[in-house]
Amino acid sequence: MIKVEHLSKNFGNLVVLKNVNFEISEGEVISIIGPSGTGKSTLLRCINLLERPSAGSISIDGVDILDSRTDVPKIRQKMNMVFQSFNLFTHLSVIENLTIAPIKLLGKSKKDAEHKALNILAMVGLAEKAYNYPDELSGGQKQRVAIARCLAMDPEIILFDEPTSSLDPTMVSEVLSVIRRLAKEGMTMVIVTHEMDFARDVSNRVMYMDEGVIYEEGSPEQIFENPKKEKTRSFINRIRGINFHIASPAYDLCTMNIEIDAFCEKQILPLKIRRNLLTIFQNLLDIYSPFLFATHLDVTLSYSEKKQRVELVCESTGDISDLLEKNSLPDDSPLSIIRGLTQNIDYRRGVDKNTLTLVL
Repeated sequence: MIKVEHLSKNFGNLVVLKNVNFEISEGEVISIIGPSGTGKSTLLRCINLLERPSAGSISIDGVDILDSRTDVPKIRQKMNMVFQSFNLFTHLSVIENLTIAPIKLLGKSKKDAEHKALNILAMVGLAEKAYNYPDELSGGQKQRVAIARCLAMDPEIILFDEPTSSLDPTMVSEVLSVIRRLAKEGMTMVIVTHEMDFARDVSNRVMYMDEGVIYEEGSPEQIFENPKKEKTRSFINRIRGINFHIASPAYDLCTMNIEIDAFCEKQILPLKIRRNLLTIFQNLLDIYSPFLFATHLDVTLSYSEKKQRVELVCESTGDISDLLEKNSLPDDSPLSIIRGLTQNIDYRRGVDKNTLTLVL
């Protein structure tokens, strides 16, 4: 139903979308995920021609909507959009919000439009609010009205631009339940969302956007369980980390400890984890110190919110495999202390570097 080829969008010298290509079939539910500021909302606005693309083509049911001869208002009748800010007419009642477009644009009678509107409101659980005004509704109710208003136009495609981003967490589930129902009924939908569990549950395909391009796409299982690219992996796992480059034995341990403690505090890690990390880090440096005269050490401390896992990765050209293979060491040796505070230790020798990975 939707075919996008070589789509680009610039705002002056700012390049927002770069050579975006994809196709969406009838009945598919596509979730678009990715960091803020990577062009996700702009992509939706280009598809709906709320923004004019700088280059490329967009076809809806085989019709090139960028062609000057295309009846754009007619295309928009079959492709509606739900915004994060609701965009309801505050001076109209709920039912008037739902009936104004079918009456004025589709030529329906007021009676038929109201009858359909009441049925749609019942579907989204808001029949009793038909004659209320938007200011009398909660955020979740307003968003459900916005979805109902789209459905009143009998769309073939609905574009959702972060439909839950402005809602209180307690109201998110009521909106997502309506979208899930539409998905089960076969509505073609493109959803920009930060709700990862929802995207995984409702989508046929997931697109990960980064730096203005579709960086990776695939089934929910592939994207969320086995992403192929590092940026996707980092985003999905919500990995946050800090890095240290240690080039000599005269490292500043005090500053490193302060940075590690600040990182742990920012990630809201338990005090016990913070203390263990500081102890592990100090003992790691004791192990690597003899090598720092001839090489350097790169240490990455990361935390995966999804996996609830803290990981330390040490990369260097110094080989400590002999030390790691010793099973009987004094209890107060650096390696024994590290073993007692970690869940797993993995050491791999490579051609150019050796990698020690510790999991807490």
